[in-house]
Amino acid sequence: MPAALTIAGSDSGAGAGIQADLKTFAAHGVYGTCAITALTAQNTLGVSGIHVVPDDFVTAQIEAVAGDIGCQAVKTGMLATSQIVEAVAAAVESFDLPNLVVDPVMVAKSGDHLLDDEAVHAVRWTLLRLARVVTPNIPEAEVLAKMSIRSVADMREAARRIATLKPAAVVIKGGHLAGPVVIDLLLEQGEFHEFSGPRVEGPNTHGTGCTLAAAIAAHLARGASLVDAVREAKAYVAGAMHPGIPLGGGHRPLDHFWRFPRA
Repeated sequence: MPAALTIAGSDSGAGAGIQADLKTFAAHGVYGTCAITALTAQNTLGVSGIHVVPDDFVTAQIEAVAGDIGCQAVKTGMLATSQIVEAVAAAVESFDLPNLVVDPVMVAKSGDHLLDDEAVHAVRWTLLRLARVVTPNIPEAEVLAKMSIRSVADMREAARRIATLKPAAVVIKGGHLAGPVVIDLLLEQGEFHEFSGPRVEGPNTHGTGCTLAAAIAAHLARGASLVDAVREAKAYVAGAMHPGIPLGGGHRPLDHFWRFPRA
């Protein structure tokens, strides 16, 4: 069985972060392991507290997994501080970890900021150069590309700018643009690929970004091409949003096991 490592913050109840990643790996037949970067007191309404894990302990967690279980893909989420970003980058290089999927988590669904300016700088100049793919949403792509995005044409230009930071590929998630159709954009080796699908309306949106990136990592761990990984991950997220789970009073969680029969 292929294994994948998620390096991210925990989510105490809203269905994102480590919890979403591990469920996604399991749903794709991939053995999930984790290194926790921060503990968040969080539910579907927002984040009420963050406790950051020391960067040397984040490194120790990665070393424990890499030195024993190994992994065929790595996915990062909330990295909290510049020190953790740099520690993760060093570990990826030191242990030669493959198929790094960087989800540059900067703001929670509730609007709470999860990454400060110094950490964003470290992501741009330290981590992205190691990435097999980086998967920002529109607001995150605006920060990384230093431009506003109002159209698919803007997404293309932003992807080109982000590509100058040397990730192997860029996926920009288009869910923040208005319209009945959501277009996600992949730039790989100078070629654009568009993945479109109908917008799924409803409150079940918490953890969509984490889940998409984790699903891409799972498919890469299983040997898929990046184009196929993005296409299948998008379909998986749409399916998980459609039923969702009726819990909480805010942005509700996805149903990560929607493909499995219910008792």
